[in-house]
Amino acid sequence: MEGIRVRFAPSPTGPLHIGGARTALFNWLLARRYNGTMILRSEDTDLERSSLESEKNIMEDLKWLGMDWDEGVDVGGSYGPYRQTERLELYQKYTQRLLEEGRAYYCFCSGEELEAERKRQLSRGETPRYSGKCYHLSPAEQERLRAEGYKPAIRFRVPTGQQVPVLDEVRGRVEFESDGIGDFVIVKSDGNPTYNYACVIDDHHMEITHVIRGEEHLSNTPSQVMLYEALGWTPPAFAHTSLILAEDRSKMSKRKGDTSVKQYRDKGYLPEAVVNFLALLGWSPEGEEEIFLPQELVAQFSLDRVSRSPAVFNIDKLRWLNGHYIKNSPLDRITKLAVPYLVQAGYLGEDLTPEEWEWVTLVVAAVREYLTCLAEITDHVDIFFNDEIEFEEEGLQEVLRQEQVPRVVAALRKALAGLPELTPATAKKMLGDIRKDLQLGGKKVYMPLRIALTGSNHGPELHELIAILGRERVEYRLGRTLGLAGVEG
Repeated sequence: MEGIRVRFAPSPTGPLHIGGARTALFNWLLARRYNGTMILRSEDTDLERSSLESEKNIMEDLKWLGMDWDEGVDVGGSYGPYRQTERLELYQKYTQRLLEEGRAYYCFCSGEELEAERKRQLSRGETPRYSGKCYHLSPAEQERLRAEGYKPAIRFRVPTGQQVPVLDEVRGRVEFESDGIGDFVIVKSDGNPTYNYACVIDDHHMEITHVIRGEEHLSNTPSQVMLYEALGWTPPAFAHTSLILAEDRSKMSKRKGDTSVKQYRDKGYLPEAVVNFLALLGWSPEGEEEIFLPQELVAQFSLDRVSRSPAVFNIDKLRWLNGHYIKNSPLDRITKLAVPYLVQAGYLGEDLTPEEWEWVTLVVAAVREYLTCLAEITDHVDIFFNDEIEFEEEGLQEVLRQEQVPRVVAALRKALAGLPELTPATAKKMLGDIRKDLQLGGKKVYMPLRIALTGSNHGPELHELIAILGRERVEYRLGRTLGLAGVEG
């Protein structure tokens, strides 16, 4: 597959949604797999809702996900401009041609008239479609309506009695009846082209070879195929990916969970985890492996392994993938990403000294195995910051009243005092030596010490905890909890 040119063409009317991100990813993977060209185009003709801010936010999210593009609104290219509002002259040229050839006509129907017509058709059990009545208006009638202040839209004249085939790389050959479509608007009354119309002209002029998009666009495709035919152009290859459903197999919505890339970004999901997850929504690798770095996805991706069945957004799988990447990423990177959550929660100040960075790195190392997203770190670190601990459950104080506990605590205090350097490694060796010297099982040593230092019988590794707390705080906590338990310390 040589000379591949694909595009991702979002409408900049809001954040980048998960479905859009998957569409961008599949286009990007195909382009990078076959050394093709990836284009970012902005379909910004919805003047009321489109904004440069949304356009910028979409590009930032794409870059965060690790996707780049060869041509686009910010990098330019030989096929620009790449915003539809900057291509209006081109659309007008083809609109005039279609009007002159009788393949398009002016429509003066108001929204109220169209809605009334739709309701009448529904009441008769018919599929709503435009009747085509404005096609028969004479030039004189058109002039009269303009003089009365009507601003016409422009409709494409759909041929009657035809089968419109769509050759789809995912779904095979899909056929539509032209009689069920009705004459559709190609230019709105404000002079701006509709999506169906502008994207055909843009895709042709930008020499797009493959249009990969969501299944919801399949119903638009016969209209576009007819436009290609009317303009004498060859359509690109189409590939309509499966729908993404919520876990209850209903349509994804904000009410049922986060739907934008930014929401997952803000919660501390790693970009490689999100990309890995999105790739598996509707595409299957050759083997059973589920962990893929972006370069590995590029090496394997192909359209013939894209499924036509709906993909279910399994949040537990995304959390599992993200936890995997958190555990296996460089500790320095995870610490830098985690610190803002600790600052926001009030555990840390804004500007950390080198010593504080070193200390908080130990904290992150101790808890990251419990994290499925970085925002969860605030649920696991209080034991490192709050020395005024209380017992988490009833019965834990009884463990501190076991007969060996005074010997264990005394041995820890003595060993800490004689330890030249306190690190997780030296603390681990120290605890092993204490157990050996006292000839006690691990549970008899580690459980009371953990409860004495945290008020809980579970948590991070004990040697990491001791190294993070330091000698003075260990001593303080031992004295406090033993006192609460009524044990001589």
